[in-house]
Amino acid sequence: MFRVFVFGLAIVLYSFQASVSHAKGVGEDGLHKQDWFAITFRDIAEDIESARQQNKRLVLIFEQRGCIYCQELHEKVLSEPDVRDYLQQHFMVVQYNIYGDEEVTDLDGELLTEKTVSRKWGLLFTPTIMFMPEKPIEGKNAKEAAIATMPGAFKKGTFLDLFTWVNEKKYENEEGFQAYHARRILERKSANEINTD
Repeated sequence: MFRVFVFGLAIVLYSFQASVSHAKGVGEDGLHKQDWFAITFRDIAEDIESARQQNKRLVLIFEQRGCIYCQELHEKVLSEPDVRDYLQQHFMVVQYNIYGDEEVTDLDGELLTEKTVSRKWGLLFTPTIMFMPEKPIEGKNAKEAAIATMPGAFKKGTFLDLFTWVNEKKYENEEGFQAYHARRILERKSANEINTD
């Protein structure tokens, strides 16, 4: 009887530990968190300048409570050390809640909430990642000024390729992202890397 009690207690403690460790990366707003995400006043022009002063690019990531694709992004992509290290080195990432009430100052100066700016920019999917220009573009809102937008969750290869394409300013030359990504897939295959997507 004592062994059954100890076994049962062990299962309860294991379940509790697993649930605590799973919830560890989720904030009060229900969004998955990374401790290296930037906390700002969500003034996009100021955030672009702050990122520039750190020799980084501003990235906005829109998520929502209960988003299984957001969870997958955090657990299977952002948890990879090479992805995390690359993003921390080159980008300032600010997280937004697509249904949130925090105030946002758009590049055009309009003051909105996270949910109204999401509607203004026509964001439909979470996660959605927007790459901001190096400097604010006068007369444009953030959606119009964005260098690139990634709607939805992608696997590590595609995800990191887009961040690299933006960081290396490949958008300034004739090689669009699709051509760049296809070339990188072939390079990874020829190098026998595991993740080729």
